[in-house]
Amino acid sequence: MNEPALHPLKIKSWSPEDRPREKLLTKGTPVLSDAELLAILLRSGTSTISAVELAKRLLQTVDNSLHELAKLSVRDLMKVKGIGEAKALSIIAALELGKRRRESVESEKPVITCSSDCFEILKPHLQDLPHEEFWILLINRANRMIKKCQISQGGVAGTVADPKIIFKIAVAELASGIILAHNHPSGNVVASQADCELTRKLVESGKLLEIQVLDHLIIAGQNYFSFADEGIL
Repeated sequence: MNEPALHPLKIKSWSPEDRPREKLLTKGTPVLSDAELLAILLRSGTSTISAVELAKRLLQTVDNSLHELAKLSVRDLMKVKGIGEAKALSIIAALELGKRRRESVESEKPVITCSSDCFEILKPHLQDLPHEEFWILLINRANRMIKKCQISQGGVAGTVADPKIIFKIAVAELASGIILAHNHPSGNVVASQADCELTRKLVESGKLLEIQVLDHLIIAGQNYFSFADEGIL
């Protein structure tokens, strides 16, 4: 007597914590494998294999490389049994969105290579103010700016730069370095004794947190003073 063919369990019959969609909802994307994420895009498998197994088969054709997967055309994807045009288009669209997101993020985060790069980023905020403000640029390990933040706003003669606030923001953003900046409404770009003492204090604080203070700019109109350029950090 012939034994009935055994078919793998459909995803719906899996325990909820093992289903890709439920895992994403309850635990977030980081816990999902590439195959599970791909299975969500595929939505369904075939009559004999689940969406996850279909995703694994597809990944095996490119040695499990998402980079190589992104190179495949609709026709290439459809060579895998179970991948029709709709599934192929979903995969290509998702990978293209990922590519565009990466390019968008890189274009929005300029590389900081020198003090003039910092000046160009900060001068629209600081060069024409009638009062002092203190800003920071947060930098990642690739020397790209993560974000710029206003720390404080003061009067004509000064403003407060609280190290606790500065490093709280830097830690929260996982910055590896920070660049300090404030303006002198008087037009004088000479660093005061208070500027030097504050810079020294922040440099030492950064060492404890492994967050390097890369520079401190004083901006006055179209001119600026850089502690790094002057070798006094």
